[in-house]
Amino acid sequence: MKKLSIVFAAILAAAMAGCGNSTPKANLKSDIDTLSYALGMAQSTGLKGYLTYRLGVDTTYMDEFIKGLNDGANAGDDKKKTAYYAGLQIGQQVSQQLVKGVNYELFGEDSTQTISMKNFLAGFISGTTEKGGLMTREEAQDLAQQKMTEIKREQMEKQYGDWRRENEAFLENIAKQEGVRQLSDGVYYSIITEGTGEIPSDTCKVEVDYEGKLINDTVFDSSYKRGESMKVRCNQLISGWTDALTHMPVGSKWTVYISADKGYGEREAGDIKPFSTLIFTMELKGIIR
Repeated sequence: MKKLSIVFAAILAAAMAGCGNSTPKANLKSDIDTLSYALGMAQSTGLKGYLTYRLGVDTTYMDEFIKGLNDGANAGDDKKKTAYYAGLQIGQQVSQQLVKGVNYELFGEDSTQTISMKNFLAGFISGTTEKGGLMTREEAQDLAQQKMTEIKREQMEKQYGDWRRENEAFLENIAKQEGVRQLSDGVYYSIITEGTGEIPSDTCKVEVDYEGKLINDTVFDSSYKRGESMKVRCNQLISGWTDALTHMPVGSKWTVYISADKGYGEREAGDIKPFSTLIFTMELKGIIR
């Protein structure tokens, strides 16, 4: 006999609905009684961990879970209770997953800011019942994307605006220095060692030694420190790297300056903050055949 899934067991416990929070007393008078008890025990495998780690249930309140379990299991085919408990379940998912996810996307670690639960539910309920909506669902999707972008940009500007301006000014200054050449829009380089070998195409796999740092001299990555060259295809990297490698003859060693637009943009990657200009010492060791 196939095992019922833990997910099914959790839904059974949460989605139905009526009666007490005590654990029923087992009374194994017949084979059916014994089978029933054994099935119940078997199907509880892993459920406590699922409740804790997937559903966020605090085990201090297991009595409340048992009450809900009893209510749901004894509700039978009560459509009114089924609808109510389905609403509770989805409401919990909205609160604990969806809204938290949106808040993190917009505001990061700033827990003092949140979207409006009242207005979210107003739109959510209008969309679910298909009554009284202030816009179509298609209009809502487009507007939500637009507002997410605008609000996130405002938040990023508040947090990283000074850093962005500092990095842009640094790159503008670098572009004016003697010996620095523009490779493409947002990518500049100066030659440390002039290579004479073959220039790889973007699909070539190459061997490279490098060190990457920020304008404040923070070193965020280095193959030299690891003691092992990187072997990678030129088109599997940030676009600033691809631009540089596909113009470097084998044997070259360059200092490459990459704007945020050709690097990680508004993303944060380890020690690399959003809007960071990246400075790489890059040494093209060879093309791997």
